[in-house]
Amino acid sequence: MRRLPALPARPRARTVWPAAVAGSIALALAGENAAHAAPPASALSAVPPSPRTLGAPALATVPAPVSYTVQPGDTVWAIARAHGLDTATVLSANGLDGRSIIRPGQVLSLVPSPPAAGTSPAPASPVPASPAPAPMVGTHEVRPGDTVSAIASANGVSTDAVLAANGLTRSSIIHPGETLQIPAAGSGAAAGSVASAGPATAPGLDAEQSDNARLIIRIGRELGVSDRGIAIALGTAMQESWLRNLDWGDRDSLGLFQQRPSSGWGSPEQILDRERSTRVFYAGAADPNGSATRGLLDIPGWESMAFADAAQAVQISAYPDRYAQWESPATMWLAVLG
Repeated sequence: MRRLPALPARPRARTVWPAAVAGSIALALAGENAAHAAPPASALSAVPPSPRTLGAPALATVPAPVSYTVQPGDTVWAIARAHGLDTATVLSANGLDGRSIIRPGQVLSLVPSPPAAGTSPAPASPVPASPAPAPMVGTHEVRPGDTVSAIASANGVSTDAVLAANGLTRSSIIHPGETLQIPAAGSGAAAGSVASAGPATAPGLDAEQSDNARLIIRIGRELGVSDRGIAIALGTAMQESWLRNLDWGDRDSLGLFQQRPSSGWGSPEQILDRERSTRVFYAGAADPNGSATRGLLDIPGWESMAFADAAQAVQISAYPDRYAQWESPATMWLAVLG
């Protein structure tokens, strides 16, 4: 057999890795030693500050917004919740308090104000020892329309007891399908004590807004309006005036429901009378305006209308869809304050 001549040696192909991948591989292979070795200068900006799994895509970090322009119907509470912030943080960052009024077009900072030069952050308040957990007697699966107060009442316990048992606060929102723990009767505050005393404020509302909400609820009860009708009135007032008796508005709109003197809702003084303007919104046989305007009870079939449609039938707003966002909060305010 004839021996074939030896083939010339082929040079081995050298894989050239991008600097970022090379740096990652070096870190993965070198183990502990890599932590002490500086990566090449060209790769410094490409290597992430903390190790990551080789091959996993780097996730782009989307910067959080630093400001927000107020839209009609906005509240500080809703803005804070939408951006994952505490209401107090947004108020403090903008030099506001619970009585401040925000207006459409106003720009709010979403970044906490830094402490003044030369000052030290306030020391953290000591955390009180947690009480022993209350015994649980069952669970409740949240259904559409449920409220914490209604669930608590049905189980003979206080609202605060149910909130505490589930790590909730009065500003928390529960969702259908969620399971709540029901504490034993007698856990926390006595059942019904919160309702009988009457909370000073409702979740998401300050003292002024809560006072106006209680007035709307009281008048609705006096007129025999259903809970749904009262909730529609609450949601309408929140959309129109942030539940405040405003002495200004679009064109000549005024008051809780932004009623217009030029459209026959009454004189400016009458519209700024909170009780009268609320009765005019509900209307019906006792309408202070007679037949000059049409309230909720005067709308044929309003009970079967969608929440926003019923509100729009009274208000005739340029933004009819915006009432819908207040259906759940208004139902909650009614449960807490009513």
